Amino acid sequence: MTFSTLAGLVAPSGASQFFDAVQGRTHQRFPGRAGRFADLLPWSEVNRVLRQHPLEHPRLRLAQGGEVLPAHTYTETSDTAPVPRLSPAAFTEKMRGGATLVMDAVHELFEPVGELAAALEHELRERVRVNLYAGWGVTHGFDVHWDDHDVIIVQVSGRKRWRLHGSTRPAPLRRDVELPPRPSTEPLDDFVLEDGDVLYVPRGHWHDVSAVGEESLHLTIGFNRATGVDLVSWLADQLRAEEAFRTDLPRFASRAEQEAHAAVLRAKLTDLLDAGVVARFLADRDAQAPALPHVGLPWTATPGLLPPGDEAEVRLLTPRAVLAVGPETVTLAAAGKSLVFAAAAGPVLEVLVGSPRHTVKSLVEAGAPTLDRATVRALLAELVTQGVVGPE
Repeated sequence: MTFSTLAGLVAPSGASQFFDAVQGRTHQRFPGRAGRFADLLPWSEVNRVLRQHPLEHPRLRLAQGGEVLPAHTYTETSDTAPVPRLSPAAFTEKMRGGATLVMDAVHELFEPVGELAAALEHELRERVRVNLYAGWGVTHGFDVHWDDHDVIIVQVSGRKRWRLHGSTRPAPLRRDVELPPRPSTEPLDDFVLEDGDVLYVPRGHWHDVSAVGEESLHLTIGFNRATGVDLVSWLADQLRAEEAFRTDLPRFASRAEQEAHAAVLRAKLTDLLDAGVVARFLADRDAQAPALPHVGLPWTATPGLLPPGDEAEVRLLTPRAVLAVGPETVTLAAAGKSLVFAAAAGPVLEVLVGSPRHTVKSLVEAGAPTLDRATVRALLAELVTQGVVGPE
């Protein structure tokens, strides 16, 4: 898939230009050729999931005219299927009437979408979530609104009208001291997103989307970038290591004693807020990011944990793993764990964290001549047991 990287999605701009001039600043449309996302999510796969997976509300829902439709109007239960399933006749009637289908977390349901999400998490360094929207009507599914996360929209099939209004409050948060006021002027941009196009919309930018009486299937790739509020929350947890911050506040002490206590807290907090605090926070945020769900049967249920042949592939399940190389050891921080290995493992781990997929052979070659084949495979087996790597 030529679009399976950020650079592929935002071409011809390039990833570096996207980070420097677009992300967090302004919306931007990236035109593409029709049909380039056809293999990412074919209609046949959408139909298969709708047929085979009893997705409960609100993970699967219908929206129309700015309202979410009651789930019981298009689902049914029975004695043999107590979990609500789609009622095909009622569901398609709602769709013909102009409803928009919404499916959340489709990166967990469609393999190519999951591969794209993992690759983007590796590049964006933030957790990625992908939702699906499909419709045929002429109304809008949701009223003008803003999202508390950045979104990259991929128009898989058909067309959809977008109206962008910009932001009315810089960098709004979900839990904020005040809500952004609704836009009072005409939209800044009004266009139809075509099959093969990509659109980026920053957090807090008001927008509304309308069907144009034609087929439309698009994906929204959402991700929350770290903020100063996140950093302060992280610092609060770090301060638990300091006795001064664990100590009870002197509620009934004199004003002078309270001020002296505050001075101690301020000094320790200032020490932590040094020039490197942002880098430490972001590295720890990456290291704590959860692993992608992966089982790897039958191999993970065998003593060897890996397929016998070196042409087999392994997948990095922690796209934001952090590698720290020292003089005698190398530390892999991933999924909330800190794994320490001899420095000789460094070349293998550097290749491993550089991209999501590798053959066992390529990792054996990365370890040569210092590490032999058996040692590299033992290293990979240990990473499998730790949930960092999974065999394909």
